[in-house]
Amino acid sequence: MTTFASGTDTLTRDALTVLQPGFTGTTAPDWLLRRLGEGLASVGLFGRNIASPDQLAALTAQLRVERDDVLVAIDEEGGDVTRLEVRTGSSFPGNHALGAVDDVALTEEVALELGRRLAACGVNLNWAPSADVNSNPANPVIGVRSFGADTGLVARHTAAYVRGLQAAGVAACTKHFPGHGDTAVDSHHALPRIDADLSVLQSRELVPFRAAIAAGSRAVMSAHILVPALDPDRPATLSRRILTGLLREELGYEGLIVTDGMEMQAIAATYGIERGSVLAIAAGADAICVGGGLADDDTVRRLRDALVSAVRSGELPEERLADAANRVRALAEWTAAAAAARKASPAASGPAAGSPTNGLNSSNGSNSSGGTGGASGTGGVNGTGGTDVTSRANGTAGTGGTGSPDGTGGSDGAYGSDGAGRRYGPDRRCGPGRRAARADRDPLRVVHPAHRGPLRRRAHPGREHRRGRRNPMGCGGGTGPAASRHRDRQLHR
Repeated sequence: MTTFASGTDTLTRDALTVLQPGFTGTTAPDWLLRRLGEGLASVGLFGRNIASPDQLAALTAQLRVERDDVLVAIDEEGGDVTRLEVRTGSSFPGNHALGAVDDVALTEEVALELGRRLAACGVNLNWAPSADVNSNPANPVIGVRSFGADTGLVARHTAAYVRGLQAAGVAACTKHFPGHGDTAVDSHHALPRIDADLSVLQSRELVPFRAAIAAGSRAVMSAHILVPALDPDRPATLSRRILTGLLREELGYEGLIVTDGMEMQAIAATYGIERGSVLAIAAGADAICVGGGLADDDTVRRLRDALVSAVRSGELPEERLADAANRVRALAEWTAAAAAARKASPAASGPAAGSPTNGLNSSNGSNSSGGTGGASGTGGVNGTGGTDVTSRANGTAGTGGTGSPDGTGGSDGAYGSDGAGRRYGPDRRCGPGRRAARADRDPLRVVHPAHRGPLRRRAHPGREHRRGRRNPMGCGGGTGPAASRHRDRQLHR
C-alpha cells in the first residue's frame, strides 16, 4: 500500500497525479522517488533509461518500492519507434508492415507478445498503437507508424493491437486523436493543420478510434493538431470541443485521455508548457505527458504549481482536476489487478494451450503439441498499387504440429514459397527463451507503392545489420537514419 508523504495536500497531490514525467539515467533519481511519495502516479521511460532487461526490471521495481501502483509508460510501437531495443532496432514488425500483410490474427499476436515482454520488465502502459490513417503521403511524422491509408484496414488492426496488448495486462494508449494522418507538418516542430471537412473526418479519421474504443482501449492520446472543422481556435489537445464534446460525449469514451508530449513545439512554442497543461486538463485531458526533452524536477514543479495556481484562481475547476486524477488512479488499479492476475496464473495473459500462439514459447522454433498455425501458404501479398509484401511463410509442419503463427515451420519446417519460415518479434522473449536471429530468415520486406511517394522510414530500420546476431535486448528501438532521429530527439507519442 502506497503511503503518501505527510504535508502534501489533496490539491497538490492531484496536480502531481496527472503528470507523466520522464527522467535521465538508468536508475530513478532521488527527486523522482520523492515525487512518487508526494502523489506522482506515472513515469515515462525512454531509450536513455534502458540498458538491459535486468536493469529495466530493477528500475521498475525501484519505482514500485515508492509507489506500488505506479503507471510505468513507454512508447513501444515496434518497427521504427522503439525504446526497448533502441540500440539495435526493434525485433517486432511495425504497423506499416503488419497492415501490408493484413493478417489481423498476426497483429493481435504480435501485440500480445510485445505486451508480455513489457509486462515481464515491469512496464504497464504503452503509448501505442497509432490509429492514424496515413492519407497524406507527405506526412513527415506518421508514415510507416500507421497501419496504412485504408480506413477499414487501420480500424481492424488498431482494434486487434489493443486486444493483444491488453490481454498481456498492459494498457493500450491509442493515438493520435482525432487523427494525425493527413498532416504535412511534424507537431514536434510546429502546429499542423487538417482542413478536411466534418464528413471526411467522420468517415476516415474517427473510424479507427471508434474501433479502439469498442475494443476497450484503456487510454487515448490526443494530437497537437488544429482541425478547424472541429475547433477553429485550439489544437485538439487543448480543445474542450474535441476532448470532451467529441471523444467523451459523442464517442462515449470513458477511459484515460493522455496528451502528446507537451514540450513539443506545437504546444510549447504557441502556449508554453505550463499554460498548455492547464488548458489541456480544463479541456478534458487527464494526464500530461512531458519528459522527452524536459526531464527534471524543475519541470514537474513548474507544471504542478501551474495547475494548483489555476485551481486557486478559478481558471481550472477543482473538480475537473480531481476527476482527471481519479481517472489516472483507476487505470493504475486496472494495471495492478492485471499484474496480480498474471502472477496468480501465468497462463492467463494469453490464449490457452493449443491456440495459435502456443508455439511461440517452444525452443528452436518447434511448436508445442497441438499448436495451430496462423495464415499459411505462399509468401506474398500483391496489393493494389504495386505493394509487394514478402510475407512470413508458414512452412510445412515439422514435428509437433502445423507452422507456428510467428512463421517458424516447426522443428524442421520446410520452405514456403518465399523461403524459410520467418521469425519476428513474438518469438523473442524477455529473459530466458529468446532465440538468436538466423541469417537465413530475412525480415519482412515492404516495397512501397509508387503512387504514394517514397517511404519516409524503412519498415524495419537497420535489421539488415542485425542478421545473424543475437538480440542483446531480451526486453524489447531502431537503427538507421529514421530511428536515429527518433532516438536522438527522444521523440515519443
